[in-house]
Amino acid sequence: MSEVGVRPHFRRVALIGIGLIGSSLARVIRRDGLADHIAVSARTQHTLDIATRLGLADSTSLDARKVVEGADLVVLSVPLGAYGSIASVIGSGVKPGAIVTDVGSVKECVIADVGPHLPEGVHLVPGHPVAGTEHSGPEAGFAELFAGRYCILTPPPGTDPTAIETVTALWRQAGMIVETMSAQHHDRVLAITSHLPHLIAYTIVGTATDLEEQLKSEVIRYSAGGFRDFTRIAASDPVMWRDVFLNNRDAVLEMLGRFTEDLAALQRAIRWGEGDGLQEKFTRTREIRRGILEVKQA
Repeated sequence: MSEVGVRPHFRRVALIGIGLIGSSLARVIRRDGLADHIAVSARTQHTLDIATRLGLADSTSLDARKVVEGADLVVLSVPLGAYGSIASVIGSGVKPGAIVTDVGSVKECVIADVGPHLPEGVHLVPGHPVAGTEHSGPEAGFAELFAGRYCILTPPPGTDPTAIETVTALWRQAGMIVETMSAQHHDRVLAITSHLPHLIAYTIVGTATDLEEQLKSEVIRYSAGGFRDFTRIAASDPVMWRDVFLNNRDAVLEMLGRFTEDLAALQRAIRWGEGDGLQEKFTRTREIRRGILEVKQA
């Protein structure tokens, strides 16, 4: 794990959205005393009331523009499809010198949808903490969610280095290993490591739900580890994943095309009894699992 460097401190942090990731980050900020004031905006008053009850917010408002006023750091933690409309609301309220970042798992759309709404002197540092569970909402968060996981930053060319260092320090304080890459490269990598697996999981679980009732009940009753893992992935926030696929469609479709070709090859091998080919394929793919274990991301 990367060493925690200088501990960042903010006078006011504005969290736009307080779901799993936003509430987990709020818990880190509280735990480590990283901000004097946490202001939270969400879509419903019910969510804001929960955030207040949990001690995650010093002030709340349904008006996102009011929440960002005077903030040193603004964190977008909402579905990607809402970024543009929220940025148009908060843009004029963000003070010069402030940093705007996010936690979404697609990055090119952040630069396109948020950047044009930010005034001169505001620093956009898109980020993706690669961590999560299938649960959502402010009560689902926990400060240890980020420990030992990767966070990828995708600042546009010319971004102020100090702003990048500040966001890096924030996620390192949360226990993350921080790396920087271009938004385009991030989106292609995540299309295969995260987005395509979720698409496959939704498809397999969807196939099971379309089975006749007796067979479906037996699928649920006798679920082996593989199917259980798929159901966990497919239980993730449907709005978030709808927006992921729509905002990273080119990279997802590219990887889906490659996967479809490989799946067709396996289908032929099974049909024609090509056992040696199947074993060779399965042997090669085991190496990926070993690599994941070696970097402690299992």
